Amino acid sequence: MATRQQRAAKSAPAADLLADAPVAPDGIRVGIGGWTFAPWRSNFYPAGLVQRRELEFASRHVNSIEINGTWYGAQKPATYAKWRDETPADFVFSAKAPQRITMSRTLAKTGGAIDDFLGDLATLGDKLGPVVWQFEKGRKLDLEDFAEFLNLLPKQINEHRMRHVLDVRDPDFVNADYIALARRHGMAIVFTDSNEYPSCADLSADFVYARLMQSRAAIETGYTESELQRWAQRARLWASGGEPDDLPRIAPAAEPVAKRDVFIYFISAAKERNPAAAMALLQHLGSR
Repeated sequence: MATRQQRAAKSAPAADLLADAPVAPDGIRVGIGGWTFAPWRSNFYPAGLVQRRELEFASRHVNSIEINGTWYGAQKPATYAKWRDETPADFVFSAKAPQRITMSRTLAKTGGAIDDFLGDLATLGDKLGPVVWQFEKGRKLDLEDFAEFLNLLPKQINEHRMRHVLDVRDPDFVNADYIALARRHGMAIVFTDSNEYPSCADLSADFVYARLMQSRAAIETGYTESELQRWAQRARLWASGGEPDDLPRIAPAAEPVAKRDVFIYFISAAKERNPAAAMALLQHLGSR
């Protein structure tokens, strides 16, 4: 049986494409990875919706989307401008940096490529949120080279504050030294609930970035109600400046802060369930 959110999506009138995105309760953003996925045309997008309007629809049902296509290749500024203009005023994108940068043999020599990518990406304007720098499993990192790479990542572009997220999948590198380095730069470390990659919930910035990768096809909302309730509790705790006590950490707790922005994305796994998971979590966050 379809969930209420799925039924609403299937029967949504054309005017719904022009509605506002869900609010970000307590500064919490919840979304999905990308917006083009064929199975979503049977359980998320309304029947008959043309593909070119899928971003319009998706951005009215979640309040953030992680752009995954940039991992494979940067887009033109005109494309970013189009995406910016198709989404609601309070909507925010995050984006994965191109693999040609993060897979470079010497990260410290990628300054030109970084500037080119981020300069174009900045066309998103105020809708540009965090940028994810993913270092794939099997990629061995050198601490000195990595530290020089972080020095290349700008803190600001065109008066827009840049937020950087580190997703390191080399298990030998994810240690206390890595966390200390991220904290010195004020860059977030990805938390993922996947068992495939090293993960820790150590806080290293004034925002949190979580990628949830355990949605199951047999569950209409990807995660069970109790799991979603627990993620809502964690999100609120993060947003209020706290730290969940049931997630793994490597280093001592971060310095307390009054509040943090929170970004949570449902990625991969049973991908067909991820829009429903994101909408269900937003519903939990909206109910007190």
